[in-house]
Amino acid sequence: MQKQLFNSDWYFTDKAGGGLADQIHGASKKSEKVELPHDAMIHEKRTPDAVSGSQSGFYPGGVYQYTKKFYVPEEWKDQTVIFEFEGVYAHAMVYINGDYAGGCLYGYSNFYVCADEFQKYGEDNEIRVTANNSMQPNSRWYSGSGIYRSVNLFTGGMLRIPVNGVRITPKNIRHDTAVAEVEVKIENDCLQGERIKVHTEIIDPDGNTAAEDETVITVYRGDRTGVRQRILLSAPRLWDCDSPELYTARVSLNTDGGKMDCVEEKFGVREISVDPVNGFCLNGKTVNLRGTCIHHDNGIIGAATYYRAEERRCRQLKEAGFNCIRSSHHPMGKAMLDACDRIGMLVMDELSDMWTRPKNTNDYAQEFVYHWEEDVEKIVEKDYNHPCVILYSTGNEIQEAGTPKGAQMNRRISDKFKELDATRFTTSAANGLIAASDCMKEIMTDVLREAGSDLSGSAEGGAEGAGGSNLLNNMMSLVMSGKTGDAFAAHPKMTERLEEFADATDIAGYNYLTGRHALEHQLNPNRVVLGTETFPGDIVRLWDVVKKNSHVIGDMTWTGYDYLGEAGCGIFYYDGKANFSSNWPDRAAYIGDIDLTGYRRPVSYLRQIVFGLRKEPYIAVERVNRYGQPHSMTPWMFKDNIASWTWPGYEGKPAKVDVYCASPEVELFLNGESVGRKPAGEENGYTAPFEMTYHPGELKAVGYRNGQMEGEFLLYTAGEEVRPVIQAETQKIHADSQELVYITVGLEDASGYPNLYEVRNVSVQVEGTGVLQGFGNADPQSENSYDDTVCPTYDGYVMAVVRSTGEKGTITVTFTVEGCGSVQTIIEAE
Repeated sequence: MQKQLFNSDWYFTDKAGGGLADQIHGASKKSEKVELPHDAMIHEKRTPDAVSGSQSGFYPGGVYQYTKKFYVPEEWKDQTVIFEFEGVYAHAMVYINGDYAGGCLYGYSNFYVCADEFQKYGEDNEIRVTANNSMQPNSRWYSGSGIYRSVNLFTGGMLRIPVNGVRITPKNIRHDTAVAEVEVKIENDCLQGERIKVHTEIIDPDGNTAAEDETVITVYRGDRTGVRQRILLSAPRLWDCDSPELYTARVSLNTDGGKMDCVEEKFGVREISVDPVNGFCLNGKTVNLRGTCIHHDNGIIGAATYYRAEERRCRQLKEAGFNCIRSSHHPMGKAMLDACDRIGMLVMDELSDMWTRPKNTNDYAQEFVYHWEEDVEKIVEKDYNHPCVILYSTGNEIQEAGTPKGAQMNRRISDKFKELDATRFTTSAANGLIAASDCMKEIMTDVLREAGSDLSGSAEGGAEGAGGSNLLNNMMSLVMSGKTGDAFAAHPKMTERLEEFADATDIAGYNYLTGRHALEHQLNPNRVVLGTETFPGDIVRLWDVVKKNSHVIGDMTWTGYDYLGEAGCGIFYYDGKANFSSNWPDRAAYIGDIDLTGYRRPVSYLRQIVFGLRKEPYIAVERVNRYGQPHSMTPWMFKDNIASWTWPGYEGKPAKVDVYCASPEVELFLNGESVGRKPAGEENGYTAPFEMTYHPGELKAVGYRNGQMEGEFLLYTAGEEVRPVIQAETQKIHADSQELVYITVGLEDASGYPNLYEVRNVSVQVEGTGVLQGFGNADPQSENSYDDTVCPTYDGYVMAVVRSTGEKGTITVTFTVEGCGSVQTIIEAE
C-alpha cells in the first residue's frame, strides 16, 4: 500500500467547557487551522488548581476535536483506504462522514482505521477525530493532548501488500555474508486468482543494488497469504552504534498487467545476544548500555512529535555519551525510532506504566486488562524492522510485581512478545518499594536495626494506592538511596518478592535497586541484570558495578533530558518548600542531564567522563549567589552547579568549585595562580572539590597523568556590557511544513565570553515562510506560555523553534534583547 502524510489542513476545536455530550457532538468554540502533529495541551493556560497538579505541570487537559475535508476520487472504489494515527492522547474516536469508524483508548499506541465502508466517491469527505483528556488525573507526567503524532494515509489496490506487510529478519550473519529473510504478506480482493511475481531488491546504504530475488505465487480470490524469501548479502555492512548502516528492501508485486504494488522498508543487518558472562553483545562485541530514560515530550513545543525534534533530542543524547534510550513509560513513537536507527541509538521500548492496579484515578489500568495483547501486537508491528530496538519492557514499576498473579501476568506478556518476535529480549522495570509494599515494616525494621536506628511509625502498605508521582517518589527518597537503599534492595524478603517476577523475562530489570545488582549473580548465576532506572548523581558507583559485573549489562539514568510534568522533582528550593509537594508554578522536572533548551548541565560531563568518553576536565561552580543557603534535596538531584565564572556583586565571597576529571591529578588556576593540585580520576570519583574565593578573571583546570598534561578546561568572567549572540542549528531547511529549525539566543561580552548570570527579556518575531512553533527557556518554574513572544533568559539563554509553512522562500527571525538591540538570522526554505 502507498503511504502519504495526512497532516495538513486540519481544523482544531478546544471543546472544554460544556457537558461531555456537548463537547463531543457540538457546542464547540471557533475552529482554527492547524498542522499535525499538534499538542493541544501545551497551548492551554496553566492554573494552580489543575486537577493533576505538578504531575502534568499544572496543565488542565480537556476534550478536543479535529476535522479535515478530503476528496475521494472515483478510482478509490477499487482500492482500500486506511488511516494510521501514530498517537492520539487520549480515548480517540474517529468518524468518517459522521459515522464512527474506529478509535483507540491508549494514548501511546498507533492505530489504523479502514475508510472503505464510509467513503463517498467523487466528492469531498470529512474525517473527524475527538480526543478526550479531560478525565484527570491520569498520567503521572506531562502527556500532551490531541493528535500529537503524525497521521498517514495508505491506499492500495485489490491486489496489495497490506500495511506492515513486509518483515525483514537478518540471519546467519558472518564477516563475508548474511541472509536477509524477507516475509511479504499479500492480500487479494480481486474476483479471480492472480499469478504474481514478488520481486525484492535489497539496496545498500549507498543506494546501490546489493541483492535481489523473485518468487512466483498464485494468490486466489480472497486470499490472505504471503511468501518468505531468503536473500544472500555479500560483505554485509553491519548496523551498530558507531556505524548505523541502513539497507532498504524494495518489494513489488508484478503481474502480466504490470506492477500492482510496491513497498519500501528500511532495516539493519545486526545480531544481538545476551548472557551473564559476555553481557549484551552487538555483532559479537560486548556493549555496555550507557542508557537513559526519557519521556516523550519535546520541551517548549510540548508532545508534538516532529521528526526534527526527535532527531535533535536523540543526537544530543548520543553526543552526551548515551548509547541507549528507554522509552518511559509507553511505546516509542515512529519518528524517534527512525532517528535512533539513523543515529545509532539502542532502544528499550516499554508497554505501559501500569497493568491492573491504577497509579492515578483515571489512568490506563481501567482498560489495560482488555487491550494489552492488542497493544503488544502494535508495538511489535511498529518495531520489528527497526535495528535500534533490542529490548521490550513489559511495564514500569508494576504494583502487582510482588505477587504470584503479577508474576503470571509478566510471563503472559513476555511470552506474547516472544511469540511475535523471538529476535529480541524482554525485561520489566521492577521497583522494590512497590513489590515488597506488604512487608515494608519488616524490611525497614531490619535495615534500620543494622544501621543502629529504630523505625518510627508504620510502613505497612508501602506505596499501595499512592495516587500518582509525589507520594511514591517521597517514599523512594526515604528508603531507596544510599546505604539504607542498598540494604533494602538486598533484603531476603526483597528476593522473595522479586524472584518469580524477574524469572518471567530474559533480563531482570531493576529500578533503584543497585544493591541487588552484584548479589543477583550469587543467587542466580544465569541471571542477567539491567539497571532500568537509577539516580543520576550515583553514576560513579553505578558504572563501577557495570564494569565489575559482566552479568550487569548497563545503567539507565533518570533522566538524560529534562521534561515537562513531574514538576519540581529536581528543583532546588531555597524557600523552605519540599520536592514532590505540587508546588505552583513548577512546570518541568528539572532533572535531566540536558535541560529543555538542549544545554548540557555539569552532571552530563561527569557522566561522559565516567563512561570513558572524555579526557578533558570540566569545571562546575555551585551557584555563588546561593553559597551556604539550605535547600531541598532528593536522590534524583545532583548539585546546583553551572559552568560559569561570572558572579557580579560576589567578589571576595566564598565559592565551591568541582573539577570533573578522568586524569589522576588535576590542578586549578585562578588568574594564572594555582589554587591547588588534587587527586581526581576513578579512585576519587572523578571529582576534585575546591573551596575558594570568587575573584573575576580566568579559571583554568589542568588534568595530569604521569606528570604530563592530559587536558584543560577554562572559564572566563564576562564583562559588564552584554550583547546578544544568535545561533541557528541550520540555515537551510526543506520547504516542508514538518521541518523545524532551532534557534538559540544567548548573552556574551565583547570578547565572546558567555554571561549566564545576566537576565534580559527577549522578544521574537518571525516573518516570511515560517511560523513560531514555540519560544521559551529552561526555567522549570517559568509562568510564561511557550506561545508568548517575549521571554527572559534563564542561565543565559532563550530558544525559539520555527516551523516551515511548506512554502519556498526566506524565513527571517528577529530577536530584540532588552537593553542590547536586535539580532537576526535568515533561514532559507528550499
